[in-house]
Amino acid sequence: MYRAAWVVLGCTLFSAPVLGKDNAIKRGPTPSWVTVSEPMPVPESPSGLAFFLRQDNLVHLDADGQQQYVGFRVKILHANALQLGNLSISWNPAHGSPTVHSIKIHRGLEMIDILAKSDFNILRREDQLEQAKLDGNLTAVLTTPDLRIGDELEFSWTLRSRDPSLGSNDSGLLLMSANPLPGRFRLGLSWEDGQKPNTKMTADLLTLATQSERSLELRFDNPKVLSPPKDAPFRYQWQRIVEYSDFADWPSVSRHFAPIYGKAAKIGEKSPLKHEASRIASAHVDPLDRAKAALKLVQQDLRYIYVGLNGGNLTPVSADETWQRRYGDCKGKTVLLLGLLAELGVKAEAVLVNNVDSDDGLDERLPSAGMFDHVLVRAFINGKSYWLDGTLPSVALPSVEPALPYKWVLPISVQGNSLEKMEWRVPERPDEITLFELDARAGFDKPARITRTGIVRGVKGLQQHAQLSGLSQSQLLEGFRQQFTGDTWQSIDDVVLRFDEKSQASILTIVGSGKIEWEDDGDGSKSLSLPGGGFNPPEKRVRAGDQNQNLPFYQKSSFDCDVATVRVPASTQLKQWTYGSTFDAQMFGRNYYRSFELREGAIRMVRGSRVENPEIDAASARSDNARISDFDNSMARVYFDPRQMSPSRASKTKVPATYELDWVSDSSSCLAPTKAR
Repeated sequence: MYRAAWVVLGCTLFSAPVLGKDNAIKRGPTPSWVTVSEPMPVPESPSGLAFFLRQDNLVHLDADGQQQYVGFRVKILHANALQLGNLSISWNPAHGSPTVHSIKIHRGLEMIDILAKSDFNILRREDQLEQAKLDGNLTAVLTTPDLRIGDELEFSWTLRSRDPSLGSNDSGLLLMSANPLPGRFRLGLSWEDGQKPNTKMTADLLTLATQSERSLELRFDNPKVLSPPKDAPFRYQWQRIVEYSDFADWPSVSRHFAPIYGKAAKIGEKSPLKHEASRIASAHVDPLDRAKAALKLVQQDLRYIYVGLNGGNLTPVSADETWQRRYGDCKGKTVLLLGLLAELGVKAEAVLVNNVDSDDGLDERLPSAGMFDHVLVRAFINGKSYWLDGTLPSVALPSVEPALPYKWVLPISVQGNSLEKMEWRVPERPDEITLFELDARAGFDKPARITRTGIVRGVKGLQQHAQLSGLSQSQLLEGFRQQFTGDTWQSIDDVVLRFDEKSQASILTIVGSGKIEWEDDGDGSKSLSLPGGGFNPPEKRVRAGDQNQNLPFYQKSSFDCDVATVRVPASTQLKQWTYGSTFDAQMFGRNYYRSFELREGAIRMVRGSRVENPEIDAASARSDNARISDFDNSMARVYFDPRQMSPSRASKTKVPATYELDWVSDSSSCLAPTKAR
């Protein structure tokens, strides 16, 4: 049980500590606003790792910010629970140091005061440097000496916090773990006169809450283990949570950050960025071309490093300082890009987003900046909106769709914007296309020439390009030879990587040779399962009996396509070949498609799968559950029979070979003609 810290991934808009003068662990009495829970008696035959006689997690709001009190007394029941004696506190020195109240071991009638003989070690390390993060985090650690099974460990401390970027606007979460150990737990929120925040709790807490004029409290004795509704959208997995916020509404959050970002984005009169903007303006007349050039400058000439030092968790470093440093995080890159676009006459705004796919249901949350973990730019050019992300690789261009499928975003503006819903759209192009060409014209018993091309879009494609584009050609070739030779490949002769900016796709082609594992079906007949041609049957959409059976089921948006072409042995004729089943079906909101064609000395197969609806209602799920037994999960097999002398059945659909189509720009064949767009 803990108060959720606003720590985020990617840009890390909200992070923790910054270095200050007061870096020592203090010792002192429990604050006057804290009332410690009465311990719960330990059962005669307790089970599990440990039993919490009490655990209090309390937040208090006053004119100077918020204080968090954490205190517990736990009985150690198992050797694996001895690690509870590894005590640690992380904090922001700019807000003051934590105060430790007690560390004790209760052993029978004996009480051992650990603080009298031991002290915390303060770690001044940047343990996220490999992730390009500088946050100045301080962590104090103490390993409780001589802790034994059967002991009761008592630990309590208080930490004050206030983010300078938020001023007097406090916000946060209190939540009860979904899988707690047995015992007594308490969540509490209290405030001084004039500091009452807006509060909201999930429905499962309403009957448990005790509220007064200056506090809200929840007590749990042996709380049950919670399981979020299986496969439900994220908004239904928000359980046992109390929110609090001083922001009146989402426009208040938007307005609060407008002057912060506006000031940081302003370019000084003598700034070298003026020259950069002038250079871009001279080279490009069209506003979109100018935006592309500005974005590439920010992406390519400034390396990404998250900087949370000196109060920079939410406040961006100025555009000029970011340019001088030649590094920045999403905040710094965003204000630099905003400054350049303003100089170039391109209207743009900063937009707060959530990169960890937890923004479903955000419109039902209390307004708080902590609901976002990233910021990027939206520009308005020639009547269209374009998304520009300075933290992405320089091949990522301004796009009419953001790189990630956000559900809710918050534009920052002086007038204050409300949350903006991003409508989900059926993907028009596959996230991934895999092309296999097997050239077996030399014969069944000879190595085949194999060409495999992977076309990857979205964040995954950008990651692939970023990881591999820095390798020399010889490094790339040798790396793939070492990793893949010996399985499908007997030899790899060439590896080519390129990025197609127009379609925003990373394209990796491997060329080599290998032995095709033809199956001998007797009497000279052969068969082969084509790579990437089969489907596993979908799982049933069912939930445990104690979960809400009427909630919708969710699946992430996806669209993938596999294409295989086999140039058959020259000694055979196409009329001696046939293939397995074709299908075009939809189940659980996903379309499944497979088609074959025999033509011009080659067997062609295409298999596509696309989510048509990320959420399906419970009734539709139950109906599709009954259809799973009819799902065609056959492999994409092709058959050769030398005795077959009649022409094979004609395909209803034209299927292009891997080498007949520019699959990067035209993926319409990945779906049935009725669904291709």
